[in-house]
Amino acid sequence: MDGRSARTAGRRKVHVGRSEEIQLEQTVVDRLYARLDELRSATRDRLARTRRSGPSGSPQNRSERDAFATLYEDRVAQLDGVEDRLVFGRLDLVDGETRYVGRVGLADAEHTSMLTDWRAPAAQTFYRATSARPDGAARRRHLVTHARRVTGLEDELLDLDAAGDVNASTLSGEGALLAAMTAGRTGRMGDIVATIQAEQDAIIRSALSGALVVQGGPGTGKTAVALHRAAYLLYAHRRVLERSGVLLVGPSRSFLHYIDQVLPSLGETGVVSTTLADILPGVRARAVEPPDVALVKGRAGMADVVRRAVRARERVPARDVPVRVDGTDLVIRRRDVRDAIAHARRTHKPHNLARVTFVREMLARLAEQYASAQGEPLSPEDRSVLLEDLRADRDVRVALNVAWFPITPQRLVEDLWTKPHRLVEAAPALSAADRRLLVRAQGAPWTEDDVPLLDEAAELLGEDDQAERAQAAAEAAQRTADVEYARQVLESSEAGGLVGADELADRFAASGPRLTTAERATQDRSWTYGHVVVDEAQELSAMAWRMLVRRCPTRSFTIVGDVAQTSSPAGARSWAQMLEPVLGDGWRLAELTVNYRTPTTVADAARRAALAAGLPVSPQTSARDVAGSLRVVPTTDLLTTVEREVRDARAEFVRDESGRVAVIATDSDVSALRERLGVVGAGPDTPVVVLGPVEAKGLEFDCVVLVEPARIATRGGGPGDLYVAATRPTQRLVVVHAQPLPAGLQESPASP
Repeated sequence: MDGRSARTAGRRKVHVGRSEEIQLEQTVVDRLYARLDELRSATRDRLARTRRSGPSGSPQNRSERDAFATLYEDRVAQLDGVEDRLVFGRLDLVDGETRYVGRVGLADAEHTSMLTDWRAPAAQTFYRATSARPDGAARRRHLVTHARRVTGLEDELLDLDAAGDVNASTLSGEGALLAAMTAGRTGRMGDIVATIQAEQDAIIRSALSGALVVQGGPGTGKTAVALHRAAYLLYAHRRVLERSGVLLVGPSRSFLHYIDQVLPSLGETGVVSTTLADILPGVRARAVEPPDVALVKGRAGMADVVRRAVRARERVPARDVPVRVDGTDLVIRRRDVRDAIAHARRTHKPHNLARVTFVREMLARLAEQYASAQGEPLSPEDRSVLLEDLRADRDVRVALNVAWFPITPQRLVEDLWTKPHRLVEAAPALSAADRRLLVRAQGAPWTEDDVPLLDEAAELLGEDDQAERAQAAAEAAQRTADVEYARQVLESSEAGGLVGADELADRFAASGPRLTTAERATQDRSWTYGHVVVDEAQELSAMAWRMLVRRCPTRSFTIVGDVAQTSSPAGARSWAQMLEPVLGDGWRLAELTVNYRTPTTVADAARRAALAAGLPVSPQTSARDVAGSLRVVPTTDLLTTVEREVRDARAEFVRDESGRVAVIATDSDVSALRERLGVVGAGPDTPVVVLGPVEAKGLEFDCVVLVEPARIATRGGGPGDLYVAATRPTQRLVVVHAQPLPAGLQESPASP
């Protein structure tokens, strides 16, 4: 279908009925899906031919085959990921052109555009045009589809004079948005690509440079905006980001599972997703700190504690140390150690790398002592042998290790918590009470609050990377030749439009394909990304921010959160207070003001309680209200009442493939409630879940049964946790309580 036929099929001046309009659009949608199928089939054929070529040929031929196989696999995954709602919009422009908007861009065999990628500049009008500023558009049409079938149309007239004859039965304002808001939850987040609003679109397409802070209250679409922004940036700045990648940091593994289908559905599969607990290769942080311990470990001053702990492993001995090597008495003199330490520190290398300089300097001084004791200078050959003998001597090794101890980040940090004298030595500014909080048993599991300290230690300690540097140098020597060869291959292959020479060269290696960007990044602690997206960012401590900024030297961030929902005692109460120490003035603020999730009645009640508790609540307006959206149920038997309310909510809201009910209570009540309700786990396919407020962050449910809000407001994250819990529902909040309700919340309507 070329551009002329698209305009003919998409725009008719004759007045037709709604069913005829749907049929006309079905014809267009059929052609688009047919083209998608053609591209899938062609790509799968290329992949099959590539795999059938077998492992024969030169190493270069094998690596070329494997690189193309990976390329075609990625392309197939991208085409499969956009199957659902491939096309969702149409723009009728005043100049007579019709432009269809969808998840990816499609062109016919003659390279004529058939479908405009939602991220392309040409699609921007679809999201931003209004009747006051139509931006060259006469009409915007939303296509409602199920599988590959068009089931409905909604038109918005933007320029009445240019729109021509229209069918009144298709006119609507925000039907697609309202349908998305009221749809049953499925346990996995859906994209909002068909219903992005103007204020969201402006944030999504904001410049790559600098740190963009997206502040918004519950339900304003912060997470969806962040994910769509990641997809947009990868599209608009692919050459910048494809080799360094984009990092997405979420608050929990369940949250990452909740959002895991969004980016593939937007045509992107290469984003590295992680939590702070899992960001360090080889470290599994599963334990949870008490709030007072988390507060101490999250302070920015802990960076100085780690630095002093490292310096404490570089020390001059209390006295000279005699050693005997090859029958000759030598002395490891304190002044030599002092000078060697100073020399090593001047290299400004990390501790373990600088140790190479320290050892070399000390061995050279001992060799001079040996030569002096022998009464004659050493030949180069004899000196080389002597240095090796000195290096291998046990007493010399022990003495040099005591002076400059090689150590891992895990050992350094664990010593701080398990050996009180080490903590006193490294943290003189901490109070005795704070130091007592940090003490724990040897072998205790790592916590998320340990991870930034481990990362700080790894940065200061470094690793002996001589082998890696030698390999990198060898690879760099071949880089120019690799790129030129890749360019020649692309010119003679069928993949010229799929990948650039730089990317293909990165996939060539003597023994097969190199790891993908995501695979390499997740295995390399020192990997630096082109952009970092942080969700629920208000929970991050000052130490966590140091860790993330280290991973993005360009300071290109998308930071989304709400300081009124902060649960962590080490988290942000003010964006400026938290970010300026690490970002300076290199950040800007954007705000989302419309709540698309929470009914007005529920949002107002949650806001009253938050304001009464002194939280910095952002101004926002709910997009809709729902009759009966708030019920307050006093009781003297919490478990029985919760059981009844969950049973009723499940009957009303849970259907075959959609609808979810959540019970949110204090962490101490979760186990008893799960046992009473027979709830096991909290997976995305579980119709009823029982969660603590922190686990519920970023999630949404059709109905939330909120258990004993006064208890939530006085434990853990306090009022911030209550604000989070009360704003999770899309349809109804049921408040079950035996204790008096928190201030503000008791103003809510009573239960019928």
